[in-house]
Amino acid sequence: MVTSAHEGSHRIFQERPEILAPVFGVLGIALPEKATVDAITTDVTETRPLERRVDTLLQVGPSDGDPFLLAIEAQGRRDADKASSWAYYVAHLRAKYDLPVLLLVVCQDRATAKWAVGPFDCGTRGWTTQRTSPLVIGPDNLPVITDRRTAAENPAMAAFSALTHARSPDIDAILEALGRALQSMDEKSAEYYNEFLDVNLGRTPAGDKWREILSFVTYFPGRGTVRETAYLEGKVEGKVEGKAEGKVEGKVEGKVEGRVEDRAELILRVLEKRGIGVPEDARQLISSCTDLDTLTLWFDRALTATSGEDLFAEEPGAGQAPV
Repeated sequence: MVTSAHEGSHRIFQERPEILAPVFGVLGIALPEKATVDAITTDVTETRPLERRVDTLLQVGPSDGDPFLLAIEAQGRRDADKASSWAYYVAHLRAKYDLPVLLLVVCQDRATAKWAVGPFDCGTRGWTTQRTSPLVIGPDNLPVITDRRTAAENPAMAAFSALTHARSPDIDAILEALGRALQSMDEKSAEYYNEFLDVNLGRTPAGDKWREILSFVTYFPGRGTVRETAYLEGKVEGKVEGKAEGKVEGKVEGKVEGRVEDRAELILRVLEKRGIGVPEDARQLISSCTDLDTLTLWFDRALTATSGEDLFAEEPGAGQAPV
């Protein structure tokens, strides 16, 4: 069955070909960064009614050598039929385009990656007629990118790392780094990587984590939302951990500017993440408040409050907070 993760594992090479140079570097194969990359039809069907399609097929034109074809397959599990179909792809493409062919297999788990290396032989009686030796990228050889700066410099590789390591214990750190890196991107690129991971991680724990990060952080700069200011300008130091029982560690320094509705929403979200119950009347009071200074005060208190009522407590020597 073709899944979102399967599609994303090979389509990113079509949509972001700059990923080829670092991936080839991991595999120990030199590829100039200025190589031309063109997507060509994935159809390898013959005249007989038997349809065959490689996942992604690229023609790569290095600046220091002859062009070649790169057939990319996303593989989620061991499949005995691949020994023959991969050999067919390589032989057919070599004959059709008269170009050398490399086969790259992308795997999300170590067992499948170990199997996919092959080699897959065709022969009998001690003689090998054809041998297929795929290049394989997977959790064991693809870098884990958890540094925001690295993710910002090469977001395609960071997104690919997140997809490949989606089942790894490092996935939360990878997604956090990429979420922060979106801030330095233009809006179109940020939208692409947000949607890429949202779709291809799907309804998995990694996908849920990504949506949680993006619900707390807006990646479109310049809109003055409380999420943007608090999370990305360092006003909030710390992170949201766990589910309902998690807690926010850190503090807000200075005045957080932003729209009233964003402030109220963030106050309620912080309380929810810290497991603080908010009575309906208190929720209504927060949501209906239009005073920015009051909302800032309540946000400060939400970081350390032990109950919803703590937000509205009178400070020594002061009257009740304005509403």
